[in-house]
Amino acid sequence: MIRIGAEELLLILFLALLLFGPGRLSAVARELGQSVREFRRGLQEDRTEAPPGSDRHPPDPPA
Repeated sequence: MIRIGAEELLLILFLALLLFGPGRLSAVARELGQSVREFRRGLQEDRTEAPPGSDRHPPDPPA
């Protein structure tokens, strides 16, 4: 698993600030948060729609 320390995180944030600028960076962060929220909501809806084990195929009929 990738471990990101404080220095690496600050470097990433600094580069993002240089790349997007302060105004656009807040908009990018907001859009990213909304995307993650929608993704999690979609995962939860998928769990509630199909009960566990329902994706299995029915057994083959005897030959």
